[in-house]
Amino acid sequence: MKKEPSTLFRLAIDIGPIAVFFAANQLAGGPQIARALIATAAFMVAILAAMAVSWVRLRHISPMLWLSGGLVIVFGALTLWFHDTTFIKVKPTLVYAMFAAVLGYGLASGRPTLKMMLEAAYPGLDATGWRKLTRNWAVFFVVMAVVNEVAWRTMAPGDDLTRWTAFKLWAVTPATLIFAFANIPMLLRHGLMAEAPVEVPPEQ
Repeated sequence: MKKEPSTLFRLAIDIGPIAVFFAANQLAGGPQIARALIATAAFMVAILAAMAVSWVRLRHISPMLWLSGGLVIVFGALTLWFHDTTFIKVKPTLVYAMFAAVLGYGLASGRPTLKMMLEAAYPGLDATGWRKLTRNWAVFFVVMAVVNEVAWRTMAPGDDLTRWTAFKLWAVTPATLIFAFANIPMLLRHGLMAEAPVEVPPEQ
């Protein structure tokens, strides 16, 4: 039987890898490209560790963590192979775009795509609540895809990832958490149980 994670555990799983990415980029020495490659390798190890911990503790890895982890490994490997940080910088854009497309398809087809992804995170939520939550997250992911494109092109046009990783950790992560909690009043009006955990997409 799958265990329900605590909020602190979810935050550690979601935020931990990007925090490792930021710390490795800050602490690594050498030229900018070397620091970027070290940070990328650390990011790959951290996301694999997060998935492993999730499996060991919960006997479960969320679909969103699978997707994010898979793309981190693929784009991280391309970054290391070609010594080109563009791959790791555009990865969040693709993740956000894929999430938006999947949720948009769910809305258009009337299928509870988000409900299947988040599973038991919102017990008691009625069909209208799921539709509104799906719409809200789809719009959020579209906005975040655009934000990431603007951010990496203006903050990290070369190989220096310092400003971009700081932006992701200190701006994108809080914005995602605030958005998740901002939906709670609407969800409560549509049947969400007050003690339900809040599910937040893994940090990209």
